Amino acid sequence: MPFYESVFIARQDVSTSQVDGLTDTFEKIIKDLGGSVTKKESWGLRTMAYRVKKNRKGHYVFMNIDAPAEAIKEMERQMHINEDVIRHLTTRVDELEEGPSAVLKAKERGDDRGRRPGHDGDYEKRPSFNKGPDKDAKADKAPDDKADKAPDNKADKAPDDKADKAAKADKADKAGDDDSKPKNDKAGKAGDEKAEGGDE
Repeated sequence: MPFYESVFIARQDVSTSQVDGLTDTFEKIIKDLGGSVTKKESWGLRTMAYRVKKNRKGHYVFMNIDAPAEAIKEMERQMHINEDVIRHLTTRVDELEEGPSAVLKAKERGDDRGRRPGHDGDYEKRPSFNKGPDKDAKADKAPDDKADKAPDNKADKAPDDKADKAAKADKADKAGDDDSKPKNDKAGKAGDEKAEGGDE
């Protein structure tokens, strides 16, 4: 028969005896359909990563199961119907592990305290991203540099740009006047030539 590992999470407000009763109920379903539960572990009341159905914590139970697929389907159906079970997951495995699971070992060692990995609790030893002599010095220099550069550049460039624009506008006006005179002269000459030709 295939092997399975199953974990279910019961609501935080149920008692430990009720959780044991749920485990016995699911074990009975497996046995009635020709399977067996080789190991049961209660991981206790644990904090979940996010709220599930208004529960911040849940009673975790782990089971190693040796049973046919029909037994697993019926057990999962009963878990889904039960109001006290908020989550469940059953996974098929190649072989069942003997001895306590990794979660239970960590709990026995005292490593499992509900902390996120990498957080040891020593706040003073953590690197600070807002403090430090280098960052303070850079922060002091930056506003002065910007203050020195910004007004000078704007003050220097603004009048020159206006003067350049005015000079270009004057040149354009003069060029327009120069262009209009030759055109008029050419038009006048052409008119004179036509008039002369008409006289002949």
